[in-house]
Amino acid sequence: MFLNLGQVPTLVVSSPDLVTEIVNTHDVVFSSRPKTTATEILFYGNNNIGFAPYGEYWRQARRICVTELLSLKRVQSFQFVREEEVEVLVDRVRKASLGEETTINLSQMLIEASNNIMSRCILGQSYKAEDGSISKVGELSKRLSEELMAFCVGDFFPSLKWVDVLRGFVARLRSTFRELDAFNNRLVQEHKTMKSSPNYDGSEMKDFVEVLLRLQEDGKLDFELTQDQLKLSYRHDMFTAGIETSSTVLEWLMAELLQHPRVMKKAQEEIRRVVGEKAKLDVNDLNQMQYLKNVVKETMRLHSPLPLLAPRETTARVQMRGYDIPAKTMVLINAWAIQRHPDLWERPEEFVPERFENNLIDLSSQDFQLLPFGVGRRRCPGLAFGIASVEYLVASLLYWFDWKLPHGVENMDMSEVYGITVHKKFPIHVVPTPYSP
Repeated sequence: MFLNLGQVPTLVVSSPDLVTEIVNTHDVVFSSRPKTTATEILFYGNNNIGFAPYGEYWRQARRICVTELLSLKRVQSFQFVREEEVEVLVDRVRKASLGEETTINLSQMLIEASNNIMSRCILGQSYKAEDGSISKVGELSKRLSEELMAFCVGDFFPSLKWVDVLRGFVARLRSTFRELDAFNNRLVQEHKTMKSSPNYDGSEMKDFVEVLLRLQEDGKLDFELTQDQLKLSYRHDMFTAGIETSSTVLEWLMAELLQHPRVMKKAQEEIRRVVGEKAKLDVNDLNQMQYLKNVVKETMRLHSPLPLLAPRETTARVQMRGYDIPAKTMVLINAWAIQRHPDLWERPEEFVPERFENNLIDLSSQDFQLLPFGVGRRRCPGLAFGIASVEYLVASLLYWFDWKLPHGVENMDMSEVYGITVHKKFPIHVVPTPYSP
């Protein structure tokens, strides 16, 4: 579907065969990103991996991300962080469940757990607020997400950019940028101070910032990794995007399980059979939990964190199916429609994890029927990192507790609200009961 959003030509792609043609035949042309007022100001002129235009800088930056930050070895090295933070979460839920029919806000707990895991992996510490409120880094990330999604007149009507200045939107973006930049400068300086300490043991790199600082110092990259680029490499692409997507998937997954007790019971039986009477779940146990993996895939099919994926922009005029698509056209791939298409999926609106049994469709497959992590060159490289956290956290919660809705609540409100991701409008309030192996 071709339409004009203001003065911006826009192409919406809603079928897997057209996505296949784009990726296999025209991927380079479709691999750039549109510039927006928010990304220009917040990301040093669109210089982060997620929003950088397609070109040599983006290729080099993404290569660092894939090989140094999100490799399978690096993902596995952070397993101790997941285990420690999940242990804290389980302990919190256990203490909260001591009272009879005690209801907890599970959504808030999942967001905090995701925040803490990502903070420790990327920044080296969790930055928890002492009074239990949202931390400073959490506040900044929330503002960043909101402002990236805010409507900007100048993005759709370039001749009216002055309106965004008049209404204070540009000033607000610059204020957020200054706070973010100050925080990031302080964080990098803390890491440099730590590295210069006589007690520093550099044999093992403990977080992403430390990895990037070492790459910057070694000078072995094909391009200069500037201070601004170093900060961008972990700020939005890793931290904000990672927290938003992980917590969103976790929330929808638990919501669907509470709506479908049969599925929850089946998943718990598998998890408890595999774990047995061990003191805690082992990461290797996850490889034997095929039904749990199907539950994760079905959740991401119905509730893709980015239903339109991240917008792309064509770099040249291209012809597809006899139609001319101009250069500088914004392209939206409608993952929501593809993942619910009745020609591709039986009972597409229902939550049925069994559909993935004896099915080759996977989160990393190339048939483009299931694409929550995107497609082609612009595909999100954080699949392994994100899934590792989601699977381990959910398996632990389902192993240690039985879950039910509060008394008198038969069905949960599954309304959505749109931000940088599509998450539940209302938090999950639920009653946990501890399980003894």
